[in-house]
Amino acid sequence: MSVVPRADRPMFALDPLEHGGDALRLPGGQVLTVRFAMPSDAAALQAYFRGLSARSRYNRLMGAALELPQHQLDKFVHAGEDGSYSLLVTLADYGGEAIVAEARYAFEPQTGHVEFGLSVDDRWHRRGIGTALIGNLQGRAAAFGALRLFGDTLRSNEAMIALARKTGCAAGRTPGDWKQVRFEKLIVPAPLQGCCAGFRADAMR
Repeated sequence: MSVVPRADRPMFALDPLEHGGDALRLPGGQVLTVRFAMPSDAAALQAYFRGLSARSRYNRLMGAALELPQHQLDKFVHAGEDGSYSLLVTLADYGGEAIVAEARYAFEPQTGHVEFGLSVDDRWHRRGIGTALIGNLQGRAAAFGALRLFGDTLRSNEAMIALARKTGCAAGRTPGDWKQVRFEKLIVPAPLQGCCAGFRADAMR
């Protein structure tokens, strides 16, 4: 059933690429940077996917692959061109930065939903990155005036299902695909803070 955005949930006509990076604070106090992926990140992003374990890469791409297919890589690093945006979570590393996680999301104006998917470098599992990143995505969804945040994953991806439930998402069947699970969370109207306030400010310029 399609959901029409309510009249009291304004739609923000924003250009997210104008918004700078966000700080992602982990439970241990470490601060990482969240920013949009750009064409200059293509090689580093591909290296990130190649560095994932076979299981993590399979779960993220929902199939066997040694790397991110070229057509998908092109989409990942051209944020906004097809209505989707890719985020990189980075750590300062010897004068540069290292990618430790990524996420991709898209807003569906017809339904008021934001769909997303993410992965975290295996060496950074259980550090709170996934939880913090979903919180960041929820803020971005709120800035769009979205009603719901959702994603699909394989039934065998126990780690992602557990993470989704930990962040307050309800899990159910993915329509038309018994091999997948859909997790979703309602976006509750609330004063926007942090990155969300930044998105709103950009939207109302």
